[in-house]
Amino acid sequence: MPKKRSGGGLTTTQQAAKFLGVAALSGAVLAGIALPAAGALGLAAKGTVEGFDEIPSNLKTPPLSQRTTILDREGGAIATVYSRDRTVVPLKDISPYMQDAIVAIEDSRFYEHGAIDLKGILRAMNRNVQAGGAAQGASTLTQQYVKNVFVEEAGDDPDKVAEATQQTLGRKVRELKYAIQVEEELGKKKILENYLNITFFGQQAYGIEAASQRYFSKRAKDLKLEEAALLAGIVQSPSRYDPVNDTEEATKRRNTVLARMAAVRSISQAEADKAMATPIKLKVKKPKNGCITAVSGSGFFCDYVRKAILSDPAFGKTDEDRSKLWNLGGLTVKTTLDPRAQQAANDAATAKVNKDDKFAASVVQVQPGSGKILSMGQSRPYGLDQKKNETVLNLSVSNKMGGSTYGFQVGSTFKPITAAAALEKGISPATSFSTDWKLSVPMSSFSTCSGASAGGGNWDLQNELESEKGSWDMTSALGKSINTYFALLEQKAGLCDTVKMAKKVGYERGDGKQIGENPSITLGGEVSTPLSMAAAYASFANRGTYCTPIAIESITDANGKKIKVPKSSCSRAMTERTADTINQMLKGVVEDGTGTQAGLSDRDNAGKTGTTNDRKDAWFVGYTPNLSTAVWVGDDIGEKSSMYNVTIGGQYYDKVCGGCLPGPIWKIAMTGALNASETPSFNPVSVPRTKPKEDKDKDKGHDGGDEGDSREDGKPGDTDPFPGLFGGLGGDSRGNHDGGRNGP
Repeated sequence: MPKKRSGGGLTTTQQAAKFLGVAALSGAVLAGIALPAAGALGLAAKGTVEGFDEIPSNLKTPPLSQRTTILDREGGAIATVYSRDRTVVPLKDISPYMQDAIVAIEDSRFYEHGAIDLKGILRAMNRNVQAGGAAQGASTLTQQYVKNVFVEEAGDDPDKVAEATQQTLGRKVRELKYAIQVEEELGKKKILENYLNITFFGQQAYGIEAASQRYFSKRAKDLKLEEAALLAGIVQSPSRYDPVNDTEEATKRRNTVLARMAAVRSISQAEADKAMATPIKLKVKKPKNGCITAVSGSGFFCDYVRKAILSDPAFGKTDEDRSKLWNLGGLTVKTTLDPRAQQAANDAATAKVNKDDKFAASVVQVQPGSGKILSMGQSRPYGLDQKKNETVLNLSVSNKMGGSTYGFQVGSTFKPITAAAALEKGISPATSFSTDWKLSVPMSSFSTCSGASAGGGNWDLQNELESEKGSWDMTSALGKSINTYFALLEQKAGLCDTVKMAKKVGYERGDGKQIGENPSITLGGEVSTPLSMAAAYASFANRGTYCTPIAIESITDANGKKIKVPKSSCSRAMTERTADTINQMLKGVVEDGTGTQAGLSDRDNAGKTGTTNDRKDAWFVGYTPNLSTAVWVGDDIGEKSSMYNVTIGGQYYDKVCGGCLPGPIWKIAMTGALNASETPSFNPVSVPRTKPKEDKDKDKGHDGGDEGDSREDGKPGDTDPFPGLFGGLGGDSRGNHDGGRNGP
């Protein structure tokens, strides 16, 4: 019978014999040192030998939990997150002093014995008999490595950790079994490398690289003799020998290691004496873990990225798979965050709203044409300390992604979506309606997508001010945010078409439920999120093409292997002509409408204000051809309060409106985010208009004509036939209201 298999190593019979001999000896010895009798465990030879020639792959190259680094689009670090602060390094990047120190103090005969050290076992047994108890252990460095692998696999599960560390003969025999195989397959150098990368060094540091950074703020390859000895000494009891909390005890332990290194001739006695005389000089680097450490107020974005990985099936079929990927870490996640835009969003959110105000502000920015989320800012800092007004509630996103339960009513910022639905149906922007400031519309005149009536009775609504009555075309109605006009426009365009358009531009509820088919949707009666609104308006900026928002550009794992990430999905929501027309009409809002305080003077820009019933939510959503930004202000805690007679950011408001608070915040965010050298323009288009009727009470509630108006030469024109229109038909031309009542 041959002694070796074709692949090298002992035969199965020889391995079994070797294992049984070792197990019998070590089992008997260990049982006498510190473990219960073997018989009490019912340990059968078959159970310990079975599968002896197989070693789990995780013992060869264990999947060690490491830190994940989240980067912005330019490669700058946003934050590091980890369940284990560890950076795996090869042995060549670990100081030789460190290698010698850990061997000297933990297993000085490491290079002389196999998986178990029989001399060590006998020595330990003798010491323990003399001491009358378990005074000294006999585990080799290889056995310790195997145990650490089991502990690492247990993670934070207390039951699994207890199982991996239980003082039983069964566990010891299992460790011995794998230790023998690990020695044969990995070799001493690889075992030492793996051991130094897996071991816990206290202060939340796992592995020698993290430990070196934590205590000395340097790479493991640069450790000096006295520093290496200190770290090697910590391993036996990280809490007892913690140099941060007990320098005296740590010094004694370090000197013990140095003495041992001299005894085994890793270093000379002179080197040991010199190192012992050197005081401990720490340069502690405090651990920075999690999104709470994110730069420029990007904690909310960081947490959004985390939730994207944990929730998207692209990163694992099950919740467990995705959680395992995230907790294992070692990822480098390059995101879409633009550092300039993030700083601008954070500055804007905190410029007009204080963190301790009753009300909060949210700012989110999306790039038209790509769906890339460029920033997320809030007036309250990210964190768990409520005494510091911190929060982890991301006001920009859906509940699934860490946001509020439902989102927020969007007020009049929905009106451009109704206008887009009408234009797509062939309704001219010159279409006018003459109304009083109040209106009652039969619910039966609206049909859902199933063909059913939207309800019984009448829908009663009104404009913001009594003076807002008369004739309006689509441009003027958007400029002054006329509720009565948009109720009639929705009636003409169709409720179902309006809802379909909302879905096409990515309008979503914060709770993930389907959009309600209620006529009041045109006045913002449905809830949504700032991110959803920013992405929807980006469709207008992108000439009618909607792109789903994304936050991740690329991911690589600990080995540098790329992980496939979801890309933005773009689809046409409306024709280019429709989007161009919306852009031209919404330019009027910031030029001479309710959003004048938000308007940018150096480039094409457009937007819409929004204020809900009782002023519980105030919005401004606007864009340039290359950036879309949504701003929300409201009560983020408990029962929502109205924003009447309130002081926000140190400024008093008799009534908060979309144009007077979110608008200026939007302007700050846009100005800071945009590069002054890039000033793209909207595609110019002629927008038909209708002259106002002389008799404002005539034909109330009726269509004023679909074909638009003509100039004296009989050709359609895009000049404004309404002199001082946005400031002259009631309301405050400075944008102090936006007609935000959103109906029933």
